[in-house]
Amino acid sequence: MTPLQLLDALEAFVKQETKDILLPVRVDRKSGENKERAAEVYKMRLPNKTAQTERVPYLLLQYIKSTDTQEQGQDPESECAVRIVAATYSEDESEGAMCVLNLLTRIRVALLKDGVVGGQFVLKSPLEMIVYPDSTAPYYLGEMMTKWAMPIIESEVQQIWQ
Repeated sequence: MTPLQLLDALEAFVKQETKDILLPVRVDRKSGENKERAAEVYKMRLPNKTAQTERVPYLLLQYIKSTDTQEQGQDPESECAVRIVAATYSEDESEGAMCVLNLLTRIRVALLKDGVVGGQFVLKSPLEMIVYPDSTAPYYLGEMMTKWAMPIIESEVQQIWQ
């Protein structure tokens, strides 16, 4: 029930939902072949600095923060925020931006339909999505901010005293 388990569950979910979206990759200068593939999925960070351009297209799942609260007279709540970053490549600027929008929209629709990931993590609103309008051609970026209701971890100390 930790953020690690949430990231693992999200990784499986995102891979399943986007595996059929074939996206342009940078042309291999040696072979000159145009290639396409599904976006690779990474958790927390990319493998190295060069992956920012060499591994495009990709989706990056990043844990942001967790919050555990209990208001007086209320049940305890646990929440986790995860950012989903989408990066695509295209020589055609319109296509590149549309690829980001396509990836994020596919994930957004699936999350809103299912509402639960990994059988235990419940999506909370708001679900925010943005495609960056910046001129970063031939690379294009967008992101989605997600919030998740997490299973509650109960204090063993409180149970001893009750």
